[in-house]
Amino acid sequence: MKFGVVIFPGSNCDEDIIYVLNQILGQEVVRLWHKDHDLQGCDFIVLPGGFSFGDYLRSGAIARFSPIMQEVIQFAAKGGYVMGICNGFQILTESGLLEGALLHNKNRKFICHNTFVLPQTQNSLLTAQIDAQRVLKIPVAHGEGNYFADADTLKSINDNDQVLFRYCDEAGNITDDANPNGTLENIAGITNKNRNVFGFMPHPERAADTVLANEDGLAIFESILSMVKA
Repeated sequence: MKFGVVIFPGSNCDEDIIYVLNQILGQEVVRLWHKDHDLQGCDFIVLPGGFSFGDYLRSGAIARFSPIMQEVIQFAAKGGYVMGICNGFQILTESGLLEGALLHNKNRKFICHNTFVLPQTQNSLLTAQIDAQRVLKIPVAHGEGNYFADADTLKSINDNDQVLFRYCDEAGNITDDANPNGTLENIAGITNKNRNVFGFMPHPERAADTVLANEDGLAIFESILSMVKA
């Protein structure tokens, strides 16, 4: 499988995701500069975490207008797979590829620590091969991870089984105390209605190596590869 990782000025998790996909999972990976217009025949596009364009407006609001995003939007419209992690999730909402928005954390502070998430659907590439009761420990690092959508949109997302993960405690309980940023209904990630675009605030690429003493994030990547190969 050929992955393309889009790199914007300010991206800082691009090499992390490239390392996991290429060195740990043995996949072909190409770097796609934000000014490019060629996705180089990639099967799956990743928008990595970081601070694209310094987050000087809203997070992801400037990156959404990078030339390559025209190609990414067209790719997604044709059914191509696109995943945004953290800042990448923000870019996807700014681009209209995912519903809702990411607001400032409720405590108005940048947060960086491990969180626990629980799969909410098995009808997606990211979660299909993960046991529905398996709690994953995956770190977050963001200042704007507070997912928001209006009431009608939130109802639609729930009705269409589009919530990928919710924040929970270590035992899998979805509680207010386990919500790190004030996100609606503890939502940590969603997919679109066509189930080919995915946004996820935690960083699975930072929990995918024995050196880090945490490989829970590999479950997400392995689920993707298993489903696509199938």
